Amino acid sequence: MITPEIIARINALAKKQRECGLTPEECSEQAKLRRIYIDNIKSQLKIHLDCIEIAPCPDSN
Repeated sequence: MITPEIIARINALAKKQRECGLTPEECSEQAKLRRIYIDNIKSQLKIHLDCIEIAPCPDSN
């Protein structure tokens, strides 16, 4: 689950990367947090797509 703390940390690392660069440990942490975020978004999308039902087109006769 994505928490506000995770998002805040991702944003803080992105800001630091733009300003002065990251240490190797911070780069690793950033990659891990981004992967968690992306995996969460993908699972949410899959849940929504699984709920979609395709209705047949009505006959136009």
